[in-house]
Amino acid sequence: MYAVELSDDGQIVTLISEAGARTRFHAIWLRDNAWDAETRSAGNGQRLIALRDIPVDLKVENARLEGAALRLHFQPEAKSIEYDLGWLMAHSYDSGAEPAAGWLSPDITPWDSGLMTGIPLVDFNKAQADGEALRDWLVQMRTYGFGKMAGGPVEPEALLKVAALFGYVRETNYGKYFEVRTEVNPTNLAYTGLGLQAHTDNPYRDPVPTVQILYCLENSAEGGENMVVDGFAAALRLKAENPAWFEVLSSHCARFEYAGEKGVCLRARRPMIELSADGELIGVRFNNRSTAAITDVPFDQMETYYAAYRRFGEIIDDPAMEVTFKLTPGECFLVDNTRVLHARKGYSGAGSRWLQGCYADKDGLLSTLASLETQTLEAAE
Repeated sequence: MYAVELSDDGQIVTLISEAGARTRFHAIWLRDNAWDAETRSAGNGQRLIALRDIPVDLKVENARLEGAALRLHFQPEAKSIEYDLGWLMAHSYDSGAEPAAGWLSPDITPWDSGLMTGIPLVDFNKAQADGEALRDWLVQMRTYGFGKMAGGPVEPEALLKVAALFGYVRETNYGKYFEVRTEVNPTNLAYTGLGLQAHTDNPYRDPVPTVQILYCLENSAEGGENMVVDGFAAALRLKAENPAWFEVLSSHCARFEYAGEKGVCLRARRPMIELSADGELIGVRFNNRSTAAITDVPFDQMETYYAAYRRFGEIIDDPAMEVTFKLTPGECFLVDNTRVLHARKGYSGAGSRWLQGCYADKDGLLSTLASLETQTLEAAE
């Protein structure tokens, strides 16, 4: 149960819990976030009004509690609107404290090599047929930024069926999908048998592809194990070791470039450790092969920047940070390419190794997950 209080001539509405905790809301925020039929579309929840339609001299004239709801009467609109108390508390912004740089969403859990015993895994056919199985796996994808799928068809373009489970393929200059196997005179080092340092893909794009799928069709070569590293965990480890190094990598842009084929010259400028305006850790771009000359760091900070860059790479290379596995035909793995770095151990010329890869977008994955979670909640009511 709550009590309600008006202050500042109706500009502030305060909910007071039984324990005495006070949660404040501004009148303009409440009016902007109303869910009545005149403010929001019943079909899709989008606003039917703009901020200019709300009076500048808006205030709450009266507030009262009605069970699990709060009813507010706004002037000069002479409009009465009901708010769900649970929704209000879930969307409260009255925390009173600025978050520290590098904070993470509650949906995200950093990890290291300990995840080896709990790799998110789902069977392809079960994910296709069972919405709950797909939902549970996508939850783990959101949490860890990485997941495996097994039991898929061993046929070219099978990875497109994986992408279709949650979204759409993002086509690039590499095509709708690309082949990953040894080539003579390759356009990209990924197409050789060399080992690759853990990296995020395509940092030279803006926006960067946010999901990558690598699907195994053949893998009888010696070696070639895949590795994944949580870039968020690596960034937070760097911060714990040396906050100044975390700050220099997150406050200055690196430059990335790719021009490995005719007619293609891709460039992007972003920090290796990317924070939102309020300090949330939202992205990591790390790819030594595609890093161009770094010119956006002031002269007096360049030595610090390179020391931080070197240490960040050392953390990423630390075996204690990595999860390693070898794919068999019909298996694939997915990474959140804004967070999780992937690598490959070298492999010999004996046998064969054939993977297909493609890109998709995280907004599609999260949209599918949110829809499945909503269905679950509605079914439980």
